[in-house]
Amino acid sequence: MIYLLIGLILLSALLLLANRIVTANPAALARGLRTLAGVFLLGLAAVFALTGRVILAIPLLGLGLSVLGFAGLSRLGRGYNPKKASGQRSRVRTAMVEMELDHDTGAMSGTVLVGGHQGRELDDLSEPELEQFWQETAQDGQSRQLVEAYLDRRLADWREHFQPDGTDRQGSAPGPGPMTDEEAYQILGLSSEAGDAEIRAAHRRLMMRVHPDQGGSGFLAAKINEAKDTLLRRH
Repeated sequence: MIYLLIGLILLSALLLLANRIVTANPAALARGLRTLAGVFLLGLAAVFALTGRVILAIPLLGLGLSVLGFAGLSRLGRGYNPKKASGQRSRVRTAMVEMELDHDTGAMSGTVLVGGHQGRELDDLSEPELEQFWQETAQDGQSRQLVEAYLDRRLADWREHFQPDGTDRQGSAPGPGPMTDEEAYQILGLSSEAGDAEIRAAHRRLMMRVHPDQGGSGFLAAKINEAKDTLLRRH
């Protein structure tokens, strides 16, 4: 009976391994193999424990937990579902402002990089000061779109009261070059070890927050799409 149980565990492990080899990128595959080995050792320990071989089950249990580590245990607890990650923040930087987006709440915060309010947090600016900074962003289209996305969340009626300073029609500064991997990871709020599944999940989660159809920002949505495409092309 015990050999039948061990055989079933090995068969399940091999099937799971084959599926991951076909679908995973190398980094995700390495993490999957480690987790699979840990699960197999825990399952084997459970079989020995249930059949009265506790003396064999204890070292296998310890070895399985060691292989999994805390990271592996946390992934098992989440059921490998990246959507349940919390506390993640995306960061987008332009010539005039750096903005952060909280994945859980959709709240935005930012720091002024240049101009009369350089170094100050947007949350600390009064309404007249926000209007002044918004006027300054007329020289950079990307910065203006980010600031307007922030204003839409903080001041629902700002468009009715803010007055442009007459420079809006001068045109935007040229955009930056191609997005780097580092920028893409910051925008999606991921580490450089993230796999394809985590990239796609972060993209879906963020698009629910910022998609224009949901009252979000077209500029942020475009940046999030670009970040996803940049990382998936690399993978």
